[in-house]
Amino acid sequence: MKKLIAITFGALLALSTRAQWVVYDPTMHVQQILDQAQSMARYIQMINNEAQQIRQMQQYNIAFGDPASLVNIAGANELIGDLRQSEIGQPLEALQRSSQGISAMTFDGNGIYHDIGQTFQTPSAIEVRRQPAIYRENAALERATENYTTVYQVSTQRRLALKSNIAATTEKLQNASTASEVQKLTGVLIAQNADLADTDRQIDHAADMALIQEAENRDDRDKQAKASLEEQRAEFSETTVHYGATFQPMAGPSIFPTH
Repeated sequence: MKKLIAITFGALLALSTRAQWVVYDPTMHVQQILDQAQSMARYIQMINNEAQQIRQMQQYNIAFGDPASLVNIAGANELIGDLRQSEIGQPLEALQRSSQGISAMTFDGNGIYHDIGQTFQTPSAIEVRRQPAIYRENAALERATENYTTVYQVSTQRRLALKSNIAATTEKLQNASTASEVQKLTGVLIAQNADLADTDRQIDHAADMALIQEAENRDDRDKQAKASLEEQRAEFSETTVHYGATFQPMAGPSIFPTH
């Protein structure tokens, strides 16, 4: 009996010991090693690609130039300064509001015209002061022409400076040694030409304002003439009615004295 118990206990102990062993699967272990090797290969390939891109960028900078290194482009600073300047001249509304008839009385167009003066004398040598209000439209037109002259003078100076900068940029473009420099200089050249065209448009705009003011003056003269004619017709019609009411025709024949 003791021998049977001992054999049974030994068998149970052997089974318990086997249950604690770690199961080893060679196939799974090899697959894990292969997966890690593939991940490492992909990482190495990514590093190689980035290194190749860096080398290509370095080769590009050597061949075409580094855009970041081109910080002083001919004409760029002058162009920026010119674009930041305020508009030349004044709007037409401001010119009209500031127009005073008294200035039109003394305007002589730099000695070309004869100013009418602020007073005049009648045939009886009576001095009469002119009414400034009726000369405001003339003053407005004169202000518009003065504005055009100012815009033209300032714009001419700006045009000369811009043309000089365009010439300098063109020379730099001809001597450019890298593609990056060519691209930046081309951008500056396009902007300079656009600025030059805008300066010309400002001159045209100032001339248009003078023409618009002249058109408004002609329109006002036409309105004044029509209004005066309408008033004259109304006065004539009213005078005719009053005359007819005051002077009635005689009902009988006229009698003339015989002696």
